[in-house]
Amino acid sequence: MNGTARFWALAVTLTGMVIGMSGCNQLLARDQLNKGCDAFKAGHYDEAIEHFQKATELDPKLPMAKTYLGKALEQDVAPGVTTPENLKIANQAIDIFKEVLAQRPDDVNSMKEIAGIYFSINDMDNAESWQKKVLEVDPNDPDAAYTIGVIDWKRAHQNKLNALQAAGINDDGKGNVKAPKNVMEPLAQQNAPLIDEGLKYLTMAVNDRPNYDDAMQYLNLIYRNKADVDYGNAAAVTEDLAQADQWTAKAMDTRKANEAKKNQGPGGITIDNSGQMH
Repeated sequence: MNGTARFWALAVTLTGMVIGMSGCNQLLARDQLNKGCDAFKAGHYDEAIEHFQKATELDPKLPMAKTYLGKALEQDVAPGVTTPENLKIANQAIDIFKEVLAQRPDDVNSMKEIAGIYFSINDMDNAESWQKKVLEVDPNDPDAAYTIGVIDWKRAHQNKLNALQAAGINDDGKGNVKAPKNVMEPLAQQNAPLIDEGLKYLTMAVNDRPNYDDAMQYLNLIYRNKADVDYGNAAAVTEDLAQADQWTAKAMDTRKANEAKKNQGPGGITIDNSGQMH
């Protein structure tokens, strides 16, 4: 066999070995993925993380491996805790989901996971930004619209508490019409854009999911904040509070109907409000 023939024979052999190793790694990766899923279901998240990490190392293109790894890391993020260690874990999970998005730019679920992690560590700017990315891909996603509305309410409500507490006043939940102008008028200017946006997105959520009782309850809350914004306009404040009461009643009725439907037990496959099959 001449030199050229030996070269090509060796090349073919090496190619076969590489393909064989690649196939072996794919099988090992799927085994690690299955073990990770079992550990995750059992609540053993650290063990699940190890298996999912091995799966992604063995087969970086394995579908769902990175998504599952991100989900497992997310379980270790303590809500509301901003210690360096907790933020490190949160950012690790976020980076994993961003890697998924690099391969699948329109993966709404990864966007939602990122938004949810930011929300849990009180980074509301990024949480809202990522929920708006979700709506760019799916304009009719009720959960994304709901979360944006909640964030707007949280910000407006905190602004109100800060202003009232600084003046030694308790929030009466009814527009605080007896509070002084020098407190309420600056607050109205500060909160007006938040209230307008919050109402817009919460209304979108209810329009897209008519039995969304949580969104209805936040519409009640945000209308009470709108009463603060309408300070000085008695008719508008009265209308805001009437709207708040109507949304409270509707939320309660809808929640009862949702629970009754859930308890009927049709005995087949059912789909909940988020579109998940059971």
